[in-house]
Amino acid sequence: MSHPDGISTATHLNSRSHLLAVAAGIFTLAAGVAGWSDFRQLAFSYLLVFLFFFTICAGCLFWILVHHTTGARWSIVVRRQLENAAALLVVLAVLFLPLVVFAPSIWSWMTVPAGTDPVLDAKRAYLVPWFFWGRSAFYLLFFAVAALLLRSASVHQDSDGSPRWNARCRKLSLAGLPLFALAITFASIDWLMGLDYRWSSTIWGVYCFAGSALSGLCLLVLIVSALRAKGMLATVVSRDHYQLMGRLLLAFTMFWAYIAYSQYMLIWYANIPEETAYFALRSSGGWRFFGLALLAGHFLIPFLLLLPADWKRRPAFLCLVAAWLLAMHFLDLYLVVMPILSPASPPISWPCIFCLLAFACILSAAFIRLLASSVAWPARDPHLDESINTKI
Repeated sequence: MSHPDGISTATHLNSRSHLLAVAAGIFTLAAGVAGWSDFRQLAFSYLLVFLFFFTICAGCLFWILVHHTTGARWSIVVRRQLENAAALLVVLAVLFLPLVVFAPSIWSWMTVPAGTDPVLDAKRAYLVPWFFWGRSAFYLLFFAVAALLLRSASVHQDSDGSPRWNARCRKLSLAGLPLFALAITFASIDWLMGLDYRWSSTIWGVYCFAGSALSGLCLLVLIVSALRAKGMLATVVSRDHYQLMGRLLLAFTMFWAYIAYSQYMLIWYANIPEETAYFALRSSGGWRFFGLALLAGHFLIPFLLLLPADWKRRPAFLCLVAAWLLAMHFLDLYLVVMPILSPASPPISWPCIFCLLAFACILSAAFIRLLASSVAWPARDPHLDESINTKI
């Protein structure tokens, strides 16, 4: 079935908008780097912002993999926007490169000589620079290639409508899901847990995955709502689709809270000094307030707001909740990264603002380009009508 406003989105977009966004992003990032003298704070700010956007786009890739693996029908009409967002992982792989320069200021184990710290020496087989960069290259390559292959197959189907593209995406997703689990787990261990090599948590990978999957859903809600307001998805996305997205937001809000509670309770109950140091740091001084704000903002408030069924059918309301959860996701990562930089109290980090603006501009430009290069949804998917007519 063909729909007129799904044929091409290029006519809805300003041809210069992506170039302006790129220029603004590069200028903002350059201004932030040139105008800030504290190199270490700039390094941590860059890492924080990179991980914020990386986890969101990785979450979008996860939902594409789940969509094809399960053969979901309702999500076909919104899948293209997940594909566009996941394809930004290619841009993020390039934006990872400055971290090679920042690395010694971020991951302290890189500058500790062998034989100095027995704890680190016990982990030397894993924590060596060449192995760390090799693993990082694998994570970035996997995420980028998986996102591009899945989007490419989906876009090719717009031309011939052949079911073979669905079969190809399913095979890619069945192979990709286990690799995704490994990549997101070890990336979170290397890039985040590695900030304090003395600390460890066996549930850390699941905790980071929960935040990534939830934030990817939030981005999807915001993108779909923006395009629907412009008329691009108005004929295919209904309030039933919003309710389904709202249900997933509620489910993963509870999932994130469950994993966060499980991690805290297990560490508190065991009371092992090497493990409790993480929470001891983040529950003292000025960091205590941030921890309480995360508990209320990441779970209690969105949980209560998402409970009523009718509220989840309101696009504007769901957008507010999604935007709020993205802000809480940033706070979550802030609470993971920044106490390593400033253990006594939260720093006033202007580089974070510069990096946020720069990343947002650059990624928005890439997204606009992707949006203009294909139809707004998989217009010739064999099961498109089932998706459009979803009722709950």
